[in-house]
Amino acid sequence: MAEEKKESKTKRPTAKKRDIQNAKRRLHNRSFKSRVKTAIRSFEKDVAEKNVDSAKAKLNLVISLLDKGVKHNIYKLNKVSRLKAKFSSRV
Repeated sequence: MAEEKKESKTKRPTAKKRDIQNAKRRLHNRSFKSRVKTAIRSFEKDVAEKNVDSAKAKLNLVISLLDKGVKHNIYKLNKVSRLKAKFSSRV
């Protein structure tokens, strides 16, 4: 008896595959940007309340997230450099 052939993945056109990949990336990028914005809001709140120690800790978190965003091509380098300089001057 011959073995039955396993069902292979259905082939799809390249354009459709790219649409699926782009949707996944868009979702990931949106959630990452949301994390960054939340961290920035938290940092700015501490700066407004003049909590220096907490603001410095949150500044490190914001800078780390921004650098990761550049590493994964979510943000451009000049934008992140501008933001880091702006936030560092506030502390």
